[in-house]
Order: sequence, then structure tokens, then C-alpha cells
Amino acid sequence: MEYLTTSVGNVLSALPPFLLVLTIVVFFHELGHYLVGRWCGIKAQVFSIGFGPELFGRNDRHGTRWKLSLIPLGGYVKFLGDENAASMPSGADAQTQGEAAVPGSFPGASLWRRAATVAAGPIANFILAIAIFAVMFCTNGRMIADPIVAQVQPASAAEAAGILPGDRFVAIDGVQIEIFDDVQRYVSVRPEVPITVTMDRQGALIDLTLTPARTEISDPFGNKMEVGRIGVVTNNDAGNFRLREYGPLEAVGEGAAQSWYIVTRTVDYIGNIITGREKADQLGGPIRVAKYSKDMSTLGLAALIQLAAVLSVSIGLLNLMPIPMLDGGHLMFYAIEAVRGRPPGEVAQEWAYRVGLTLVLALMLFATWNDVTMLIG
Repeated sequence: MEYLTTSVGNVLSALPPFLLVLTIVVFFHELGHYLVGRWCGIKAQVFSIGFGPELFGRNDRHGTRWKLSLIPLGGYVKFLGDENAASMPSGADAQTQGEAAVPGSFPGASLWRRAATVAAGPIANFILAIAIFAVMFCTNGRMIADPIVAQVQPASAAEAAGILPGDRFVAIDGVQIEIFDDVQRYVSVRPEVPITVTMDRQGALIDLTLTPARTEISDPFGNKMEVGRIGVVTNNDAGNFRLREYGPLEAVGEGAAQSWYIVTRTVDYIGNIITGREKADQLGGPIRVAKYSKDMSTLGLAALIQLAAVLSVSIGLLNLMPIPMLDGGHLMFYAIEAVRGRPPGEVAQEWAYRVGLTLVLALMLFATWNDVTMLIG
């Protein structure tokens, strides 16, 4: 009974920060759809944060109902005539067919206007993330160090490859290395994957091949993950730790680079799952996000907003997957329409919707199972 009470208490305490993070990300995603849709001349009937019965709302002068709904786990924008999985009017619905024929309907818009409206949601997520990271860099700067080795850990991949203290990383697999963080980022997502490092040793360039060891680490909150490690350490004497400050334009560039890093790390991880190099236990769902939200909230609002940036990139990337029900699925239909000169048939759309729904539900169930396993583990 005590364990159950503690678990319920943990869940309840995680809800406020989780809902704050999720609402920020969902609002900007749907705002992207809404703004570009309006710009394309498409009438938005409903802008909802959450699903289910309306708690409260109001109509604006354009006739859009802005509302907050009971179940705060997502949101949507409903455009005129937008009724099914492929954003095409249902042939069995005479009212919808009528809506499609009037000016300002979604199905009645040109192909590029529909595609732009759909793509705007994920793009808004990326813009939000870049903006958050840019503000962080512009406000706080970033602590950096030169990519110079101060110590090589015994029995490590670096020692086996012949890396020595004083060596400077120049490139890894041809990718230029500027700061020590670049080494950590590149290596961490490549456990048990051979890499070639180019080192500057007293002015001479040498190439060494090594394989990062798979290592389990824990963050300060006890969350475990597996990463690649080669066993090199820097310190202030070798790396010259210093605070790099950024102007507004530089901060935006760094924000874009940080967002791109999250994208590439996610894609690399998924690719490693497919090839069997990684376990899929790091795929998480709402429970894990809620836990991370609670953890970050203990570090302050800035940390929580930074988590929102990471989540925004992840949701933007997820929505671009070519799965019906997701924005990427809509874009896939539009690509087919562009090639064929007409949209897929209604039967094909319906079957695609069913397959997409099955895939999304399976992913949600798997992610939830991972979350539960993490909590009880």
C-alpha cells in the first residue's frame, strides 16, 4: 500500500511540469498549421489544446473556435472540409462534399497550399527548439574546451588504439572536431561501431582506428542509458575551459546546430535499432517524458523549457515519418497526388489509415511498456 501511495504521488507531482512542457510544444505545432493555413486562405474552424469535451473557449473574428479541452494530451486544428486521414473529403459525407466546394476549404485548396499547411506543424516545432536554444546560448553562453587529451583511461579503447596525453582531436571519420564536446557527441551515439580518429601529435597528423565501448551511465536523477565511450578525459590545463559568449545571430546558428544534433542522434539511434546495434529500451512515451519533466523542474524553469526544446525537435521529427495519421503521412499522400495528378482512391486511403493507426498504437504500447519497465526496474 505504501509503494502504491508513493507511486500515485510521484505521478501526480509529475503532471504539472509535464503538462506545461507538452502544452508549449503542442501549441506551437498547431499554431504552425493554423498560421500557414490562414496564410494559404484556408478557414480554420477549431483550434483546440487537448481532446474531448470543451472546458472553455471563444470564437475570434475569423470564426475560429479557440478552446481548451478536457484531455490535455495533444491538440488539433480543424480546417473546413478536413475530415479524414489524408485530409480529403469523405465521399460518403454529403455535407463534407459541400464544404469542400466552398472557398476556404482544405480539400479545395491547391496541392502546394495543403502541403505547406501540413508541413508547417513540424517546421514550427523545429523553429521553437532553435529559438529556445538560441535564447539559452545568447543569455548564458556555453562552456567549451579544446579537444586535447589530458588523460587516457587504462584498458580503454583509446589506450588500445595508441592515443596519448597531449594528443589533439582534429577529425573523426572525416568530421572536423572543434571542441571537446564534439568528440563526446560523436562517440556517444556509436557504441561498438569502429571509428577513425585523426590526431595532431606534436604537429604530425596520425589516423587511429578504435571502437567505442558500450557503457551504461546514469544521470543525476538515476535515469540509465547506454552510450559509447573511448576513455579520454580533458581538464582545464589541457583543454583551457572557457565561456564562449554568443551574439544573437551566432546564438541562432548554435540553436540550429543543437537541434540538428538531436535529429541526427535520433536518426542514428533508430538506425542502430534496425540494424541490431542498439536495444529499443530507450524509446519512451508520455510516462518517461513526465518523469523527465519532473526531474528538470527541480533544476528550475530554464531547464524545463530546455526539455521542451528537445521534446519539440522529437515531436517534429516523429510527425514527419511517412505514416498515415501523422503529418508525414499526409505529405506522402500529397507526393503521390503530385506524381499521379490525382489523390489516392478512398479505399487506398482507408487501408493506409488502418495500417497507420496500427503502427502508431503499436509504437505507443511499446513505448509505454518501456516506460513501465523503467519505473519498476
